[in-house]
Amino acid sequence: MRTGKEEPGLVGHLLQSIPPMVVYLIVGLVIMVESLGIPVPGEIALVTAAVLATQHKAGLSPAWIAACASAGAIIGDSIGFLIGRRFGESLFGRLGRRFPRHFGPGHVALAERVFTRYGVWAVFFGRFIALLRILAGPLAGSLRMPYGRFLAANASGGIIWATGITYLIWFLGVAAEKWMSRLSW
Repeated sequence: MRTGKEEPGLVGHLLQSIPPMVVYLIVGLVIMVESLGIPVPGEIALVTAAVLATQHKAGLSPAWIAACASAGAIIGDSIGFLIGRRFGESLFGRLGRRFPRHFGPGHVALAERVFTRYGVWAVFFGRFIALLRILAGPLAGSLRMPYGRFLAANASGGIIWATGITYLIWFLGVAAEKWMSRLSW
């Protein structure tokens, strides 16, 4: 009969052995790379860290996870903005040939129409939409959006997205842990 207090398996031990600072850095770096315009699983890294934070033995703080994710999003989008400003269309043409599923001409054209029509709102809400999350910085830079307006929308969207996802997953994980602890196997 299980009591819910068994020792974690190999994966659990490995995850619990990672120092919290390393987890925070990994989350921030993966989200920064994604925000640069490179399709990596930033949101998965964020969700995984938030789930790990529900395990008290891991010693992770959801506040630090959200802060590092926010910083990664803001910094990555800002660097992506500068890259888009400098290299613009040639960058998207090259990426479209290498990654047609993520940066094909249809994807870029749709994103350009959205950015032209909605401006800073596209940057803000782009953080919540996978394709726009990847393209927001470089596209805003290539379309010559003023950096101050971009930064305000980028920072507010990044902070709300990272904090919202982190705490949503963390609260759900804590609630699930409490519910599961009441069950007796």
